Amino acid sequence: GDLLSSLLQSPSAAKLLNQPIPILDTDSEYICSLALECLAHLFSWIPLSTSITPSLLTTIFHFARFGCDTRARKMSSVNGSSPGALLGQERGRLGVLAMACINELMSKNCVPMEFEEYLLRMFQQTFYLLQKITRENNAHTVKSRLEELDESYIEKFTDFLRLFVSVHLRRIESYSQFPVVEFLALLFKYTFHQPTHEGYFSCLDIWTLFLDYLTSKIKSRLADKEAVLNRYEDALVLLLTEVLNRIQFRYNQAQLEELDDETLDDDQQTEWQRYLRQSLEVVAKVMELLPTHAFSTLFPVLQDNLEVYLGLQQFVVTSGTGHRLNITAENDCRRLHCSLRDLSSLLQAVGRLAEYFTGDVFAARFNDALTVVERLVKVTLYGSQIKLYNIETAVPSVLKPDLIDVHAQSLAALQAYAHWLAQFYSEVHRQNPEQFISLVSTALEAITPLISSKVQEKLLLSACHLLVSLATTVRPVFLISIPAVQKVFNRITDTSAQRLPDKAQVLVCRALSNVLLLPWPNLPESEQQWAVRSTNHASLVSALTRDYRQLKATASLPQRKVQLEDTKVIIHQTLSVLEDIVESVSGESTKSRQICYQSLQESVQVSLALFPAFIHQSDVTDEMLSFFLTLFQGLRVQMGVPFTEQIIQTFLNMFTREQLAESILHEGSTGCRVVEKFLKILQVVVQEPGQVFKPFLPSVISLCMEQVYPIIAERSSPDVKAELFELLFRVLHHNWRYFFKSSVLASVQRGVAEEQMENEAQFSAIMQAFGQSFLQPDIHLFKQNLFYLETLNTKQKLYHKKIFRTTMLFQFVNVLLQVLVHKSHDLLQEEIGIATYNMASVDFDGFYSAFLPEFLASCDGVDSNQKNVLGRNFKMDRDLPSFTQNVHRLVNDLRYYRLCNDSLPPGTVKL
Repeated sequence: GDLLSSLLQSPSAAKLLNQPIPILDTDSEYICSLALECLAHLFSWIPLSTSITPSLLTTIFHFARFGCDTRARKMSSVNGSSPGALLGQERGRLGVLAMACINELMSKNCVPMEFEEYLLRMFQQTFYLLQKITRENNAHTVKSRLEELDESYIEKFTDFLRLFVSVHLRRIESYSQFPVVEFLALLFKYTFHQPTHEGYFSCLDIWTLFLDYLTSKIKSRLADKEAVLNRYEDALVLLLTEVLNRIQFRYNQAQLEELDDETLDDDQQTEWQRYLRQSLEVVAKVMELLPTHAFSTLFPVLQDNLEVYLGLQQFVVTSGTGHRLNITAENDCRRLHCSLRDLSSLLQAVGRLAEYFTGDVFAARFNDALTVVERLVKVTLYGSQIKLYNIETAVPSVLKPDLIDVHAQSLAALQAYAHWLAQFYSEVHRQNPEQFISLVSTALEAITPLISSKVQEKLLLSACHLLVSLATTVRPVFLISIPAVQKVFNRITDTSAQRLPDKAQVLVCRALSNVLLLPWPNLPESEQQWAVRSTNHASLVSALTRDYRQLKATASLPQRKVQLEDTKVIIHQTLSVLEDIVESVSGESTKSRQICYQSLQESVQVSLALFPAFIHQSDVTDEMLSFFLTLFQGLRVQMGVPFTEQIIQTFLNMFTREQLAESILHEGSTGCRVVEKFLKILQVVVQEPGQVFKPFLPSVISLCMEQVYPIIAERSSPDVKAELFELLFRVLHHNWRYFFKSSVLASVQRGVAEEQMENEAQFSAIMQAFGQSFLQPDIHLFKQNLFYLETLNTKQKLYHKKIFRTTMLFQFVNVLLQVLVHKSHDLLQEEIGIATYNMASVDFDGFYSAFLPEFLASCDGVDSNQKNVLGRNFKMDRDLPSFTQNVHRLVNDLRYYRLCNDSLPPGTVKL
């Protein structure tokens, strides 16, 4: 503490930092930049130690000030390419290089006790720089000052602040004199005056790190919780308010309108969505720390915008063609547009906070959550009743999407409270559930009118997702008896009604199926009414598959092109629904899965009958195999052994060598996907415990090694390979006794567990395929297969088996060493080193006496003297760290010798 207070008043450091920046000539600039580059490189690998002196740090910080010098930047922009301008740019560059040095020091998490003094000095000097950058005066606002600084400098400075908060804050905070709260105030200024969106995003990340730090600190020191929160409360409330203001057009229209809301980035979100998501993450983290404050800040703002939206009803007038919104003045339309955009963002914020009302805090925050849910139910019903999504407006290209978005976001926000509703249901289902029943019934009244092919897809999908959540997460017993739900049942099973778009159809069918299949919470088995629900489910699936089941009769007949396309549409539509229904019950109780399979049984048999007819249509085969894969993963017990055997046999018969070649070589990615899904089904089969599917093992291995492997072995494309090798791994891992029959008695009698070997030829072929895969350039396949071999060694002692030890061991070691020498898979150096050790350790004597000399003898590009040196330098260590170190040294020395020998002029005499 004394140290820091003396630092903060340290005359020499303060004096140096307050001096005007010196003017350097060009040569001095150049030398300084080289020195700073050298230091940055040194700092990247040397540990923090006394060689980094206080005076060196002060000097580096002095150069860091060069980046804060807005005058130099101004001079360069005014003078264009004059010598003065170039000087200004060079000085700015010195600032960037100095910050790079500082960041290298900051990124080190391992700080010796004696170095903490230097850290404090660094933070004091940073504090000074941050004050300098964010100082306001008559000539500059903070934002204009930041705009004048070099972008690279701002980037480095932001990196510095991120490292300070993520790596060192926990050290520095314990010094009572370090002005953490003042530091946060400066960081706040720095954040909310960033000149670019990217800069603002980076600063929000720093706040997220700070909030995470605070949350974990409170969790580890619950006794001090109040004291910690009190210290930071004002800063957090200020942060929350400002972040909320920044996402609202009311306060930040100019900046928000610059954000792109059309182009998707690598994470499939637009710039606007990213901006909103990152802002809401900060809001959510503050909510976790200060729930009452956060709620009382957010809810009134939401209320204000809701009033505008709910007040639109008075402006709806009936015109000849329908309903029209009677707001036409340009200014009013603009204000309405801003209010609707803000309401949409605030609804997302309220949805994001749903998790902070459930679990242990349910009772304590019940009233706040109830207020929110009641408002959301009211808003969704209002939107559906006055049909704002179909209304005519003065500016349809702007206001109509706004109204649709608000309606969709209100449904999505309500969906976020599904877990809260489920907890509410479990608390009140015995006593007075009227309030709960009213909420769910009203929500369903809001959903039903939207389940129509005439409603815009964005809104339709939001309604469908909410319906799925009510059916799956909340599961009220009365759902099936609500007229609104019965209406949806009738709509979906009515063949004359227009079909919903694919995604929506799948979601609604999932919801209806789950209403009938999933067990009701809070009720014993005897009250589940399975018999009635089973009958209803069978009739639902029967209605959904009517057209599909009729295809069986005509499957074998030749079809005209138009007819074939119609058939494909029916197959696609039906299987996508059925696959989803199976997937949604795969993790549920046995009873649910039984009823599901009973309802689907006929459709599954139809699918198997149709399969041979469409074997040459890879798009149809792809969908059928997806469906069967989902069945095998979710309902194989319910399908029973005889039928499962029939399915596997049908597939094995259909996938002949010619068919596999056609799929893999001539049908592109769809054909490869078909084969991959077939192999995935076989993976499920060979993993099944017990003896039921063991008779299929010879056919599965034969299919892999004699039919699939020869087709793909020489292809450079990774298609199918990963799935094939996973299947081979599963064959070995789950069916070890198919190859190694171990008998306890035999091992006791012989004193060693040397198993009998069976199916030796197949085992050798599989191992050879693994070995071949290590010679190919695909690094993902290499990593996967190396992991499989290591797993088999850990679980089954693969490397110790006689057949592996005597005929394959050193072949594998040789391949792995060659891979290291050729640097083809350098990213996997560590894994290859460990695997080499695990193999060599089975027979160290053989490795050192026979393999290593042979390996060196076969190495070309090095002379016999160099080979001897390599052999001598490889110490006969038997522990993992030393052995892998020796391997990497051997590889590096061998490469070095080859490089030296290759660079000698021809005819050189080697001594």
